[in-house]
Amino acid sequence: MDEKTMVSDALTGINGELKMFGDMIPQTENPALKQTLKEIRNKCEMSQEELYQIARAKQYYVPAAQATAEEIAHVKALFTEGTL
Repeated sequence: MDEKTMVSDALTGINGELKMFGDMIPQTENPALKQTLKEIRNKCEMSQEELYQIARAKQYYVPAAQATAEEIAHVKALFTEGTL
């Protein structure tokens, strides 16, 4: 297995864990458990960011082009129309 595949697999795994924490945290009633889950999620986010930076530096990952002002306005309008 090459390095690019390992980095990609690790990012995929961390992203899955972040989604899992996103589901668990709001459903947890115990404040201490909720805080612990948030702390673990934050560490996962830091790991994800580090791996992302490594992937970008080694050109294993090339992000999509940034959205234009018009695209941002369109998406914003989709979420704000009819909600007020």
